[in-house]
Amino acid sequence: MIEISTDKKRLDIKVIHNYLSNESYWAKGRTLETVQHSIENSLCFGVYIEDRQVGFARVITDYAVFAWLLDVFILPEYQGKGYGKKLMEAIMTHNHLQGLRRWGLGTDDAHGLYKQFGFAPLHKPQNMMEIICQNK
Repeated sequence: MIEISTDKKRLDIKVIHNYLSNESYWAKGRTLETVQHSIENSLCFGVYIEDRQVGFARVITDYAVFAWLLDVFILPEYQGKGYGKKLMEAIMTHNHLQGLRRWGLGTDDAHGLYKQFGFAPLHKPQNMMEIICQNK
């Protein structure tokens, strides 16, 4: 049975760090310290099956206007079972994330999943800017 929780005490930092640092395409080499710091300053969602963490996502938000979704993953051996969709449902229906004006995220390969929840390419990409910094 799948369970999704925002209780940070339940998060398995080793699982999260290992996936982000070694398996993800977006956070290769991310340090344990950086992972811990990012968790401290985000609304985090852990995905659990029989108390084993199998997935994760975090949201950076002001809880009023804007939220950015990032570091979303389901461990490879649990992918393709609908757990990513359940994680997204939990995030998008979370009480503290209702009424926001804008959500953002970046993805190379999960457009189909996020489209189911209303995400689309940038409406005015010419209005968006970014700074890419070297990983610490």
